[in-house]
Amino acid sequence: MESELSMASRAEITTRYAKGYARASKKDKGRVLDEVVAVTGWSRDNARRRLVAAAKLAPGAGRAVARRPRKQRADKFSYDARLILQRVWAASGGQCGKYLAASMAVQLDALQRHGELVLDGPGSSDPEGRYSPSVRAELLAMSAATIDRYLAPAKAKDGLRGTSTTKPGPLLRTSITIRRAGDEVEAEPGFFEGDTVAHCGPSLKGEFARTVNLTDVHTGWTFTRSIRNNAHTHILGALQQAVEPRTGIPFEVTGLDFDNGSEFLNHAVVGWAGQRGIYFTRSRPYKKNDQATIESKNGHLVRRYGFYYRYDTSEERTVLNRLWRLVNDRLNYLTPTIKPVGYASTSDGRRTRRYDKPQTPFDRLLAANVLAPAQITELTTYRDSLNPAAIGRQIADLQTVLLKLAKDKTDQLYLASIPSALPDVRKGIRVSAS
Repeated sequence: MESELSMASRAEITTRYAKGYARASKKDKGRVLDEVVAVTGWSRDNARRRLVAAAKLAPGAGRAVARRPRKQRADKFSYDARLILQRVWAASGGQCGKYLAASMAVQLDALQRHGELVLDGPGSSDPEGRYSPSVRAELLAMSAATIDRYLAPAKAKDGLRGTSTTKPGPLLRTSITIRRAGDEVEAEPGFFEGDTVAHCGPSLKGEFARTVNLTDVHTGWTFTRSIRNNAHTHILGALQQAVEPRTGIPFEVTGLDFDNGSEFLNHAVVGWAGQRGIYFTRSRPYKKNDQATIESKNGHLVRRYGFYYRYDTSEERTVLNRLWRLVNDRLNYLTPTIKPVGYASTSDGRRTRRYDKPQTPFDRLLAANVLAPAQITELTTYRDSLNPAAIGRQIADLQTVLLKLAKDKTDQLYLASIPSALPDVRKGIRVSAS
């Protein structure tokens, strides 16, 4: 019998008996061993070892057991709900599942309020009339993991990367307080981390635009403006716009924390902050974790919406500033964020971060109780006037303009930076003397 069966056949027989052997009583195990030995021709010790090993391993190649096909589970959410989910996700600016699940009600209410989704029939973005009360209930019932799973095919990444342009400013470093990662900040809105992002493309030569980016540590409120270069005159102009409630941040700025760049560490900027009573700090050199909040915003705000192209004209800066106003409205009023609130331990004793529930920066600002009643009414009315779908369309239009203005010249700069593999025939080829 031993010569009649292949090893694959014996492995399949062993796997077939393995689960029953593991659950059987001592007396029944002897009977199972007798059957396996009779069929395979193995010794009892060999058969016993193989049965025990097969019971611990999942079926695989050469050991597959005939099993009933798994019945496909019915879809929990309808096809219409998945289609509407994609439209809501696009209008929200591509929020992740955790954030979109938290802001789903706000997004749907805004889209309905502006006629982008109509419950009783076809709407401007729903010509087939797929949106209904049942679809809305399905969308509100979706978990973050389900949203991410349904949206996975639609997500993509941009492979371009930027260039660091931070140059240390030694002038006032010793007189400015250092703020480290983990240092406590005020438990109120008003303390901002700031940085600049260079729109230089692949080359640092010449003059190019900079974007000043500010983020409130407590609420996540953002303010973004593009300027001509990083001269202190332009930096001050952006900061002055930021602290004006009508043109920038709607609450008092009490503190500013920057890196060690010379565009911030100079007498003009530090003196201006002192005159306004703004607390001024800086991070440690080469320690980006000291400014983790603003460093993350540089990526998923400035680089995500403004790309990695070179912008060096007034027309491009005008388009950028129109873009930032739309992006700031989307992030401040319609996009939830999470904040670390402490540490915890996992079941195996590992230390892990704990985060609060996702909230929009505007909701966090309301919860902080720092706004006057008139401000609350004004900002709430403004939030309700925002149309997520219209914001998305305007952002896409401005990004298209940026591509037309900057893509070709950026590509040329990139190609010029690549050394040629061939010698320059105009200069001749050097030959060593014989």
